[in-house]
Amino acid sequence: MTPFLTQEFLGNPVRAWLSAIGASAATWLVLKLVAGVLVRRLSGLAGKTRTTWDDVIIYALHHTRGAVLVLVAVYAGSLVLELPARAVDLLAHLAVIALLIQIGIWLSAGVRRWVELSREQRAPDDAAAVMTTNVVGIVFRIALWSMVLLLGLDNLGVDVTALVAGLGVGGIAVALAAQSILGDLFASVSIVLDRPFVLGDSLAVDDLVGRVEEIGLKTTRLRSVSGEQLVFSNTDLLNSRIRNYGRMFERRVVLELGVTYHTSHAHLQEIPGMVKTFVEEHGDRVRFERAHFARYGDTALIFETVYYVLSSDYKEHMDIQQAINLAIHQHFEDAGIEFAYPTQTLFVQRSDTS
Repeated sequence: MTPFLTQEFLGNPVRAWLSAIGASAATWLVLKLVAGVLVRRLSGLAGKTRTTWDDVIIYALHHTRGAVLVLVAVYAGSLVLELPARAVDLLAHLAVIALLIQIGIWLSAGVRRWVELSREQRAPDDAAAVMTTNVVGIVFRIALWSMVLLLGLDNLGVDVTALVAGLGVGGIAVALAAQSILGDLFASVSIVLDRPFVLGDSLAVDDLVGRVEEIGLKTTRLRSVSGEQLVFSNTDLLNSRIRNYGRMFERRVVLELGVTYHTSHAHLQEIPGMVKTFVEEHGDRVRFERAHFARYGDTALIFETVYYVLSSDYKEHMDIQQAINLAIHQHFEDAGIEFAYPTQTLFVQRSDTS
């Protein structure tokens, strides 16, 4: 046997160190090959299925960290050597913590991918489900990494029970100091569960109007009609009076027409039916309710018409209203009916004096 191989280094012969290096390299190579084979096989299966779970698993496996494989391989190689108990325990703790972190990375990446796929699939039809999925994903990741931290500390010999109890007492103090933040956090949970609005809804909050872009743990962001972003804390938003135009299924239109007092009685009788005809020309896009000669105004005879546009789309509502207004104007012009405008007639009576 070569004398060099029998020489000892840190209590182990050189051949033992070479065996340890070989075991570590073999372990790293096997782990790398297994991960690569799993990704390739699952990628082939994912192309043949419509489920999302295989996509989630593939995405998670792509987040395998090389440093974790190295630590596991080093620990496997150390088993060949005769090392002090403290060194063996340290390497074992490092390997376990590395595996815990890797499991946390896999699960966190998988949940993140699941949230992304759910958003892509459900966003067009169910914005509320997307919002719920986002919050569930955030809560799951927080719980996951808290569990990884506690297990890692427990593996290092820390008394986790006493730590959790201490954190509970400290948590009360933190909660008192961060009431506004926690209030917004619980408000976001309330928004998710109660769903007063969802992503994409158009809201009016006081005199501000915008479309919901993002619902976060502390704030909700709206994009205003003029382009800027509006940011509300969740607590303030829920304490406000909100008008949700996204839940509007139809729009009520009140149309008032004023004609002059010189309009003939025949034309006055004709106007309600004429307006009804123009409204009903739009078929199942509108629902006519009524048209009446409502009252005598100061300078005009007032007709009031009420109809509903059976759509929440504002552009469609305005297109229909414009078409009806133009049709009425054309008919009044053809029939010689005059629209009224504010006028005053001054009667002057002259008396002759002797």
